[in-house]
Amino acid sequence: MAQDVVVGLLGLGTVGSGVIQIINDHQRELQHQVGRPVKIGKVLVRDKTKPRDIAINEDQLTEDAAEILNDPNIDVVIEVMGGVQEAREYILEALGNKKHVVTANKDLMALYGSELLKVAADNSCDLFFEASVAGGIPIIRGLTEGLSSDRITEMMGIVNGTTNYILTKMDQEGRDYDEVLKEAQALGFAESDPTSDVEGLDAARKMAILGTLGFSTDIALEDVIVRGITTVTTEDMEYCRQLGYTLKLIGLAKRKEGRVEVTVQPMLLPDSHPLAAVNDEYNAVYVYGEAIGETMFYGPGAGSLPTATAIVSDLVAVIKNYVLGVNGHSIPTPLFEKQLKSDEEVEAKYFLRLHVKDETGTFKAVTSLFAQEDVSFEKLLQWPLETEEPAAEVVIVTHKTNRAVYERIYNELENMDVVIDVKSSYRVEGGHQ
Repeated sequence: MAQDVVVGLLGLGTVGSGVIQIINDHQRELQHQVGRPVKIGKVLVRDKTKPRDIAINEDQLTEDAAEILNDPNIDVVIEVMGGVQEAREYILEALGNKKHVVTANKDLMALYGSELLKVAADNSCDLFFEASVAGGIPIIRGLTEGLSSDRITEMMGIVNGTTNYILTKMDQEGRDYDEVLKEAQALGFAESDPTSDVEGLDAARKMAILGTLGFSTDIALEDVIVRGITTVTTEDMEYCRQLGYTLKLIGLAKRKEGRVEVTVQPMLLPDSHPLAAVNDEYNAVYVYGEAIGETMFYGPGAGSLPTATAIVSDLVAVIKNYVLGVNGHSIPTPLFEKQLKSDEEVEAKYFLRLHVKDETGTFKAVTSLFAQEDVSFEKLLQWPLETEEPAAEVVIVTHKTNRAVYERIYNELENMDVVIDVKSSYRVEGGHQ
C-alpha cells in the first residue's frame, strides 16, 4: 500500500454515491485517522454516459471491472453493486490479487461469507462487511471487537426497516397491511417487489450473519426458520395493545449449552422491552452476554449516508490494519461446530386468536387439549362475535412450552369441530432466562 490509499468502487448507486461523498467531504478527518490521503481510483458503472448526482471525473468511470480488479495501484475494492454471483466472482478475483475488500452485500455474505473469509485469510487480506447488517449501526464491529471477550447467548433485533415501518403504521394508525405497503413503496422504503422484505428473507440473511459472528459457528441461511408479515392484521395489533404487547418482525438467535436456534418471524414483545419502542424505518439489535448482560445497538438501518458511513469505517479499519501489519486476521474462523436446537429444545410463550362455536362444551374441549399437553394459560380473553351462528373470539397467551408441543396443539385446534378458524398465531418473546 503506497503513501496514498487508492480505492476502487464496484457500483455507483445510492450507497456508492454516499461513499464518494464521505471520502471527499471527510478527507481531513480520514487523513487524521489513517495518516495518509484516501483517493477514489476507478468506479465500475454499467453506463458511463448516464447523468449522475455525484461530482466525479469521467476518466474515473469504467464499464470494465478488470480495470479495477487488475490495477496494481488500487489497494482496496469496495463492492456496492449488489447481486450475488457476479459480486462473488469480482471479490474472489480482488482477493486473489491481494486487494482488501469492503462490501455491503448481505445476500452475498449470508450465502458465501465463510468461503470468502477463508480466501481473504489465505491471501492475508481483510474482508469487512459492517454495512451488510443494519446499515450504519456498528453491530458487526460490536460483536467482533467490543464484545469479543464475552460469551453471547442471545441476539434479537429489528433488522429490516421496511417491515418495521409497515408494522409501526398499522399499529399506530390502525391501517391495513396493503394500504401501508403501498405508502412505503411510494416513499421509497419498500421495493416495487417487496417479497424479500415482507416475507422475512432480508432479515433472515442478516440473522445468519449475526448468528455466525455472535456464536462463532457457521450458521447457513437454510438454518434460519422464516415467516413474514403478510398475514398480520389490524385486529392482531389491537389485541396486542390490550394485552400490553407490541408486534414486531424480530430476528432472534439464541444459544444454550452450545445448541443454537435462529429464526425471523412476527413476535409479541412486552411494551416495556427496548425493541418495542423502535419505530418506523429504524433498526435495533439487542444483545445479551453472560458478562455484560443487556445492551442494544440502535440507529438508521438503511440509506445512502448511514450505510456509506459503515463502509468508510471499514475502509479506515483496513488501512489501520495495514499500518499494524495485521491484515487478514481480524475476523477469526468459527470456533464451534454447529448444533441446532430440536423442536423440543426451543421454548417460548405463544399468542393464539381463535374463532370458536359459542356452545356448551367448547371451552372445555379447548382447555382440555392444552391440559393434555401440560400447557397452561397466562392470559385469556373472550368476546362474542356478531355472526349468524353463535360464535366467539378467544385470545390466549400460553405459558412457556416447547415448539413441538405447540405445533401439536395448533394442528389439533385446526381439526377440532368446535373451532371455526385459527385466525392468528405468534411467538411471544422479551424475557431473558
